[in-house]
Amino acid sequence: MIPVASLMENLVGVLDQECNMYERLLGLSSRKTAIIIKGDLEALAEITDEEQCVIGNIQNLEKQREEAMSDIAGVLNTDVDSLKLTDLITVLEKRPEDQKNLAVSRDRLKSVAQNVRRVNGQNQELLKSSLEMVQFEMNIIQASKMAPQTANYSRALDTTGECLGYTSGGFDAKQ
Repeated sequence: MIPVASLMENLVGVLDQECNMYERLLGLSSRKTAIIIKGDLEALAEITDEEQCVIGNIQNLEKQREEAMSDIAGVLNTDVDSLKLTDLITVLEKRPEDQKNLAVSRDRLKSVAQNVRRVNGQNQELLKSSLEMVQFEMNIIQASKMAPQTANYSRALDTTGECLGYTSGGFDAKQ
């Protein structure tokens, strides 16, 4: 059987790696904010690809963390689904060094994840505003190409839809 100390070291190591990946993701998300503001679509595509690689690494580390938690739950004879990091920190009160390392890793990861969530929320709002601006500009362009309709009525008592000064053909051949 693997000693609890070794399992805790493994868990802390995985949490530290996961935190490093989240810090990298935070850096990319922060760079993305400036790129969105500039409207540089090429750079946005590149940074999104980088983010996807980092997210893949985070997902792999998340699986490792779940495995480490499962191993620890087996040693402690508790249900892995109900075991939380805060519970482990409490259980480790007789091992202050392990308890401190785990608490520091958990707090660091929690803080970085909150910052990533905040920056991604800002980026989402910026993208939403950019899309609304593009839609507004497209509406203006479409409206400028349309001439006002005449008030000519058909037999069905609705407008004929004819436009003032607008011909669908190329040029007037009678000139």
